[in-house]
Amino acid sequence: MKFEDTYLNDNILDALYDMHFDECTPIQERCIPEILDYHDIIGVAQTGTGKTAAYLLPILSLIDDGNYPKDAINCLIMAPTRELAQQIDQAMQGFGYYLDGVSSVAIYGGNDGGRYDQEMKSLRLGADVVIATPGRFLSHMKMGNVDLSRVSFFVLDEADRMLDMGFSDDILTIAKQLPSDVQTIMFSATMPEKIQELARTLLHNPVEIKIAVSKPAEKIRQSAYVCYDKQKLGIIRHLFNNDQLDRVIIFSGKKEKVKEIARELRQMNINCCQMHSDLSQQERDDVMLDFKAGRKNVLVATDIVARGIDIDDIFMVINYDVPKNAEDYVHRIGRTARAERDGVAITFVNESDMQRFGEIEKFLEKEVLKNPLPEELGEGPEYNPVRHSSVARRRNNYRGSRRGGNKPKQKHPSSRRRRKGGQHPSGE
Repeated sequence: MKFEDTYLNDNILDALYDMHFDECTPIQERCIPEILDYHDIIGVAQTGTGKTAAYLLPILSLIDDGNYPKDAINCLIMAPTRELAQQIDQAMQGFGYYLDGVSSVAIYGGNDGGRYDQEMKSLRLGADVVIATPGRFLSHMKMGNVDLSRVSFFVLDEADRMLDMGFSDDILTIAKQLPSDVQTIMFSATMPEKIQELARTLLHNPVEIKIAVSKPAEKIRQSAYVCYDKQKLGIIRHLFNNDQLDRVIIFSGKKEKVKEIARELRQMNINCCQMHSDLSQQERDDVMLDFKAGRKNVLVATDIVARGIDIDDIFMVINYDVPKNAEDYVHRIGRTARAERDGVAITFVNESDMQRFGEIEKFLEKEVLKNPLPEELGEGPEYNPVRHSSVARRRNNYRGSRRGGNKPKQKHPSSRRRRKGGQHPSGE
């Protein structure tokens, strides 16, 4: 479907034309009409499918068409990280280029007091679109800077990550201040039980839209080293000694491990920088600027960088540990082989990660090439994801019996809302 075949208004279509956006992605084609018809949405889609435009375009079109108060927050978008909030804000500036009467503000932590004052002023005046991380937004709520009584659209982007990061209570606290007939739009990469429970609490008769996780680009040369933890740094030393590697991202799931890897790389005289949640916003901005400008050759990072950061010239991605699922694997290695370039993705697989990597290979529908370990590192473990899967199950069953068995979870009562007939803000 072409954007011009939707009911988006002319100002939005003009901006899309200038940006050379013509065809809707599958998630946009399915979401835009439903949002324009005022339905709640639960969308299951990965980053890179165009989901930001899938909700921003129809919301901006509706706000620009009028019948929404000028002195109120009309749309509240929640994002798990500052980086994603910044990316959504950048998209907002592009899509809203011809929307003279539609204002927006991004709210996120890690800034100086001057920015906090600017945020406070924008919130009190009533920005049409507010893009915020939960913690920072709650601090403004507690200071009395926010009136949510006239919000028409509530968007949760990457809801699964927000719950993984411990924002569940924050989201519910914010949601309680919203009008009962707010239109709620939730996007998540996966649909575990905790996301389904949140959806039952916040959404009313939602339209469920699922877009399958896409496979990694064929241009990415994927391989793995099956190794013990103590051999991982030796593999990195081998890779960098044999090739003059540049434009490399090394991912680890834990910030403590990121710090440790960065220390070891510096001892190898590798020009690196690190990105994790302990850094202030200014420090994060400086790190990304140094890496993008080529002043640093290697970026060691948690999954903060796997989503929401666009760097086109990454040659290699190294997964220091196996991501927890295929979705995260695709996000991580998708940082390479962009903009028509080729790329390399290497994953270190230890004994405890074999089952998860086996699941990733099932998703890929192929076996990933296993590289031989450098001779000086000795032998690694035998790759057998099936055996390690059964060992993990036995261990979990034993733990369950020690805790008294598997007891059914008590579900929280659902606070379903009554919508006011789903009517247009104009009363029509």
